[in-house]
Amino acid sequence: MTGADVQAAEARRCCVAAYESEWARLLLGDALHPGGLALTLRAGAWLSLGPDTRLLDVASGRGASAIALAREYGCSVHGIDLSEESVAAAKQAAEDAGLSGLVSFAVGDAEKLEAGDGEFDAVLCECAFCTFPGKAEAASEFARVLKPGGRIALSDITRDGELPPELDTLLGWVACLADARPLDEYVSFLGSAGFHGFVQERHDQALTKFVSGVKLKLLGLEVLARVGKAPVPLDEVVQGKQLAKSAAACIRHGQLGYALIGATAPDGSGPCTT
Repeated sequence: MTGADVQAAEARRCCVAAYESEWARLLLGDALHPGGLALTLRAGAWLSLGPDTRLLDVASGRGASAIALAREYGCSVHGIDLSEESVAAAKQAAEDAGLSGLVSFAVGDAEKLEAGDGEFDAVLCECAFCTFPGKAEAASEFARVLKPGGRIALSDITRDGELPPELDTLLGWVACLADARPLDEYVSFLGSAGFHGFVQERHDQALTKFVSGVKLKLLGLEVLARVGKAPVPLDEVVQGKQLAKSAAACIRHGQLGYALIGATAPDGSGPCTT
């Protein structure tokens, strides 16, 4: 195993642990991505979801997006995530919402999907693709499990240029920053897997709002941490504040942004539509 492979494996392990933590839920909320469920529903409209649609939600977390889409569009959704704890929480959330008949979850790897060829009509991947060590492999898997003409909606952090040292670290990777790519690289990964008919929307303001919310929550956590009443140590809160401050500066300077990308699977007949 190469040094890069070791770093990727460690980043993946840390991502899973981080998103399972109470701290992540405090800072990021249930949706865990910029734009929240409003942008999720926007992606659902792109995908033309409906009662006859079978959707794969990749990196589905604790199930908020899958449940919202099933409730809004009546589609059946199968979510996969590397975290056993998140999958268990997602199953419980679907049951509590009365949607267990439409929504299911399982532990799964985006780079090695346990699904048959052409099993799904649509694929959703929100703010997770940039954390996958094997991005080309994941894109190929997305294409494989989609029916001809099936659609994908992918939202993610975009990165242009070099980042400050504190962001280009393992913590930055876990925060979905360090291995974020320019928008055209995401398109290239999908294009190499055979996707076509691309549509793109910038949602940089959603990222600005998201980071601002994280900064405010960190200030509150710092107050609690200084009196020993926070769920995380003070040094971790301080480190998180520096990360958020640097991220906010990078957004202002155009180095970080957020985008929604739609495309049609190989052998499809046309692009996503708004």
